[in-house]
Amino acid sequence: MRALITGATSGIGKAIACELSRRGWSLILTGRNQAALHTLQSTLLVPTETIALDLAQAEAPQQLHDFCKGKHVDLVVNNAGFGVFGAFAETDLDAELELIQVNIRALHILTKLFVQDFRKRGSGRILNVASSAGFLTGPLFSSYYASKNYVVRLSLAIAEELRRENSRVKISILCPGPVKTAFDQRAGVQFHLKALTPERVAKEAVRGVLTGKLLIVPGASIQLGLWMAKLLPEPLLSRISYHLQSAKCPECDHMK
Repeated sequence: MRALITGATSGIGKAIACELSRRGWSLILTGRNQAALHTLQSTLLVPTETIALDLAQAEAPQQLHDFCKGKHVDLVVNNAGFGVFGAFAETDLDAELELIQVNIRALHILTKLFVQDFRKRGSGRILNVASSAGFLTGPLFSSYYASKNYVVRLSLAIAEELRRENSRVKISILCPGPVKTAFDQRAGVQFHLKALTPERVAKEAVRGVLTGKLLIVPGASIQLGLWMAKLLPEPLLSRISYHLQSAKCPECDHMK
């Protein structure tokens, strides 16, 4: 069995690579940092190939798919992604467009290309890494939350299409809450809720996708929070979300 993992050099992507390696899966790993890819490759005890790509570049998703041709990929983990923090009127447009390229466009292309491949073959699994943010509105983190809403809704729609075909191709959506990764550093925020380790999230993600689970939400507190969020009117939920987001930034006391 072979898995392709994007954003594999750190955080959840790296932890999933290690978990699949422990289960004996061969791997194809991609990320922007060639040195980090080689370092990870040297620690894994399974056949592992690497390709350094920046999925923000327009041609990168197709290049990655071409690289995988003929290698019988059984599982695609669309993990690459990042966030941009701040009020929408003030955040950097170029950074947000890069976010859209990685979080939405690259994931969309890779999902489509591999779903097409898997349907022809009659087997295959896709794990799209979204977030608990994919069910919510995120003032001060608007582009990131919107991108993860896209991932959730796209994946749910594809899952229903595959179900109606009685297809053996399966898609799963990983929706964690805060995780102890470098994500918050790149976004310029600090999480105040208790964060799960990437290793715990990876174990639940791999177990979920291999058993055909559609929605994978690690952590009972996040599951409860998402259930409760369904009961609140959207304006109130947005206000609560705003205060939670502003608490992530030590320099944002004036926003509260």
